[in-house]
Amino acid sequence: MDTCSFDRESYLKRIGHSGDVKVSEEGLETLQRGQLFHIPFENFDVLLKGSISLEPDGLFDKIVRRGRGGYCFELNGLFLAALKCFGFEARPLLARVHRSGPPMGRGHQISLISIQGRQWIADVGFGVPFPPCPLPLECNRLVQFNGQSFRLTDAGPFGIMLQHLKEAEWQNLYSFDLGHVCAGDIIYGNHYAATHPASVFTSNRVAARPTSDGDVSLFNRTLRQRTSKGEHIRELVDGPSYLDTLRTHFDITLDVSYERLPPME
Repeated sequence: MDTCSFDRESYLKRIGHSGDVKVSEEGLETLQRGQLFHIPFENFDVLLKGSISLEPDGLFDKIVRRGRGGYCFELNGLFLAALKCFGFEARPLLARVHRSGPPMGRGHQISLISIQGRQWIADVGFGVPFPPCPLPLECNRLVQFNGQSFRLTDAGPFGIMLQHLKEAEWQNLYSFDLGHVCAGDIIYGNHYAATHPASVFTSNRVAARPTSDGDVSLFNRTLRQRTSKGEHIRELVDGPSYLDTLRTHFDITLDVSYERLPPME
């Protein structure tokens, strides 16, 4: 998606921002938080279509014009195009998720941004817990937002690790290095994430988005709402009310009946 084909006004409207975007730390944070809060993380097209296209115009149409969300390759792909359109020096990186068991392959896309000689990591497509703002590429620097704490640490052979503080313990989220990422690398990672039976996205329904004082997430039938007052969990029932929950909590409107959704395990 080049500068000429990227519709700045439509994108800014989609992320709830009016006014100029400067090539600065403040401008980067404005774009990241705007996209995080207005565009949900979700995988329903993986389940309904069996594949995900990263073709630029189609991606822009789906997320910006039709008001849908997406997962990391879609959301961070759109975000990277926006960054370049607004004049930022940015490129993609690929990460390995470490949340449970052995680390996966490089199946998560993030962005590396350089501003006046300083480098930043930005991610709008991880779900929860989500890095809420740009992270300076500096190990062991604490970043806090909405009661959550994040940091980058040296991960040895895995490069750099993003960690999240939970119940007084630092938990690994994903690792990355600064090696060059080409379009083919992203195509490989996206194909695995959208089609492989071992991918979490091919057999589960997932959605997430931040709120004013926490976040809300969905994993199959389990809806979790985290606020400053604590966490509320409830189990959803099958049927049309499930689609109502998607609209209410995630602003996801699917143009199919509930019966068209693949069954959950």
